[in-house]
Amino acid sequence: MRLRTAAAVAATTVVSAGAAAVAVGRYASDAVLRPVPGRPPPDEPPLTVHEAGDGRITLSRSFAALRPGRYGLTGSGAHAVVGPVLADVPHAPDSVVRRLERVTHGTLEPGARMRLTPQVHLGNPRDALGLDHADVDVPGELGGLPAWFVPGARGTWVITVHGLGTTREHPMVVMPFLHRQRFAVLDLAYRGDPGAPRTGDGLAHLGACEWRDLDAAIRYAVRYGARRVILYGWSTGAAMALRAAADSALRGHLSGLVLDSPVLDWQATLRAVAARRVPGPLLPLAVRAAQGRTGLHGHGRHPAGLPRFDPADLTLPTLLLHGPDDTVASWDLSRRLAAERADLVTLHTVRHAPHAAMWNADPHRYEEALRRFLTPLM
Repeated sequence: MRLRTAAAVAATTVVSAGAAAVAVGRYASDAVLRPVPGRPPPDEPPLTVHEAGDGRITLSRSFAALRPGRYGLTGSGAHAVVGPVLADVPHAPDSVVRRLERVTHGTLEPGARMRLTPQVHLGNPRDALGLDHADVDVPGELGGLPAWFVPGARGTWVITVHGLGTTREHPMVVMPFLHRQRFAVLDLAYRGDPGAPRTGDGLAHLGACEWRDLDAAIRYAVRYGARRVILYGWSTGAAMALRAAADSALRGHLSGLVLDSPVLDWQATLRAVAARRVPGPLLPLAVRAAQGRTGLHGHGRHPAGLPRFDPADLTLPTLLLHGPDDTVASWDLSRRLAAERADLVTLHTVRHAPHAAMWNADPHRYEEALRRFLTPLM
C-alpha cells in the first residue's frame, strides 16, 4: 500500500513538474509571441519620474536614462518625447535631467514609472508630422491591411515595416527624411497590429508568416505605379524584408534593403527577451514552447517555419544599421553578415543604442548614412 502511495505521489509530482515547465515556457515565450503594441521589449529598465516641466524632465539615474539621443517615454498612461541629457543643469547625484520636448498625452506625475521607447511619434503622419497622407488598405491573405501612404515625386517607393514592441507609428521617425528625398512611403500595419487581421492562433511569428503581408504591400506598390521598391524594416520587420527579398514572386521589383537591428536568429532573440522573465536554466523551455506554439524551426525551410538566414541568399544592396548595445537582436550576426557579403552590405555601426533605436541614438549620423546609401537607388 505504501509503495502504491509513493508511486502515486511520484507520478503526481512528475505531472505537476511537467505542467509547471509548460507554464513557465509559455510565460517566457509570451514576451515575444504576444508583444503589446507600442510597449518596448522588456530589456528596457523602468525609469522613475522625479519632476517634469519647463522643457525639462528629471529621471532616476541609470545607464538607460543617460543614453544619448531622442526617445519616446511611455508608461503610466502617458507618452512624452525626451531629448538629450542636460548635463549642465543642477541635479541630485541619483538623477538625470533630459530635455522634455513635449508631452503627447497624459501627465508626467512624480513617481510615475516610464520606459524609453524608439517610438517617438503617436497618431498619423498628418497630425504628428504635418505630412499629407492617404489611409489605404492593402489586400492581404487574411484581409485588408491598413497602411499610410505618403506620396513622393520619385518612381521609387519605400515600404516601411516595424518590429517588436512598436507599431506603424515607429517608422514615422524617418518619414520627414524620406519625404525630403522625395520618396513615396508606404507604412504598413501587418497581421496582429491594431486595425489589422489577427493570426489564427493570436501569436506573433517573428516574420515567418507576417512576411506575406509585406509581399502583399510590394504587390500593392507595383500595382499603383512603383517602378522600384526599397524595403525598410526594423527588428522582426527586417527579418520580414529579408524573407520577402528571397521568396517574393515580385522580388525583381526590389532595388534595395534597409535593415535596422535585424533579427537574424529568432532563437537567440527569444532567449534574450525571455531572460528578463525567467532564470537562465529555464530558457530552453521558452524556445521549445515557441516552437510548439508556432511551428517555428531553427534550421532549414518549413511552410510555417522561419529559416536561419543564409548570407548567400542576399542579392540586393543592403544598408545594415546596428550596434553592440542591442541586447535583443544579435550584433555579432549583423557583423558577420556585413563581413561575408561586403560586396552588397554597408554596415553603419551605432553605439549606445538599445534594440531598434539606432535612429534615436544619433539621428544626424543615421540619416546621413541613409542618404549615402539611398542616393544611387533613387
